Amino acid sequence: MKFYDFVDKDPPLPTLIIIEGTEPVFADLAVERIAERLLDVATRDLNLDRFIAPELESMDRVAAACAAMPFLGPARLIVVRQAEDLRAAERRVLWEIAQHVPAGNTLVIADLQPATKRTKPETFGQLAGRAALRVDTAPTPDARGRYVQEALRRLGVSAQTAVVTAIAGSDAPLIAVQTDLEKLALLGTRITLEDVIRESIVAEDVRGYQAAGALVEGDVSRALALTHEMIASSGERGAAVPLLAAIASEYRLVWELARQGGELPARFRWRERALRPIARRLGQHGARLGYERAVRGFESIVTGKGEDLRTIVAVLATQAAKSRERRTSKTSA
Repeated sequence: MKFYDFVDKDPPLPTLIIIEGTEPVFADLAVERIAERLLDVATRDLNLDRFIAPELESMDRVAAACAAMPFLGPARLIVVRQAEDLRAAERRVLWEIAQHVPAGNTLVIADLQPATKRTKPETFGQLAGRAALRVDTAPTPDARGRYVQEALRRLGVSAQTAVVTAIAGSDAPLIAVQTDLEKLALLGTRITLEDVIRESIVAEDVRGYQAAGALVEGDVSRALALTHEMIASSGERGAAVPLLAAIASEYRLVWELARQGGELPARFRWRERALRPIARRLGQHGARLGYERAVRGFESIVTGKGEDLRTIVAVLATQAAKSRERRTSKTSA
């Protein structure tokens, strides 16, 4: 069962629940929802046991908690997190315990699989099959979009549709998305696409920043090669958000340095020595033009209207290369 199906349908809660998939934020939310449904607020602390699997010396404490009767309440909840980090022998012991949870108690095993690693040959969800309620936390684009909308409501701000589309289409972990949304919410009551690009939603793929640096330097071949690599590994939509956000941010820094008296924000001042010559070459007009083109390209990709990512990057890189050539010609003359 997908995470939001679990949220919307409120299925019956059996004695064994397996939380699987890849998204820790959804896993935490699922555990909290289970606790809210099963346990009274007054007796929650008395009937809730939480364990971090790799920190346990043995599974005896889990077995004892599962065997204990509910105290002054109708149910008892036992949560075991990070089961994916257990060794094979420990997993077998936990699985044996999971098969003998008495009625009135519920054991939740969070057995997430990191997105960058191969799934274990036999997960707890695969072992249980239909004998357990299985909650899949994989963050589909629709699920990410809904999470962003809910986070915006919690923060008391709104956002352009393109903002939600862009963030939902990125590969950033949801905990990073939440942090960035909190930061963006400080800028005002409505988040714009330019706000997102300026603050740069977290991107794990360093190639986006490398491509942006190559592009403003006018290194067309390197910028395009990195773009092709990102598209090959993440698809055009997945590559577009981190790449174009990085390019727009790079041009914005150059634009700031090109202004008379311009000064980089404190966290970027270490880059001034490298960006200052580029700012002199591009000037305010060239830097602003590159920034605006990157923003338009970003918007066209996330809304599905306009040129493809390779074309956008090629146009920007070619423009930067021409600027470098003009500067070189003037210097030679």
